[in-house]
Amino acid sequence: MAERNERSRSASADEAAPRDFAATVERLEGLVARLESGELSLEASLAAFEEGVRLTRDAQRRLDEAELKVRTLTGGAEGGIELEPFAPPREGDGER
Repeated sequence: MAERNERSRSASADEAAPRDFAATVERLEGLVARLESGELSLEASLAAFEEGVRLTRDAQRRLDEAELKVRTLTGGAEGGIELEPFAPPREGDGER
């Protein structure tokens, strides 16, 4: 049984996370839908949950990296962050 668990662990470790954030979120949503359907066996549910945890950690890492980049790009001369309020586009400024 330990050999079987080791094989399933290495198989799931071989599955690469999606390359972009949107694909990661889509896979997470698909896993949630499968789990909520109630049609998975206990073993399949555990495997889906494990993959979901791995994808969630990957998504959080990507968000943290993006936040760091934004902070780096918006940093002021003295090292502080210069925040500017978000102004939504005016009605006449829409895409054409």
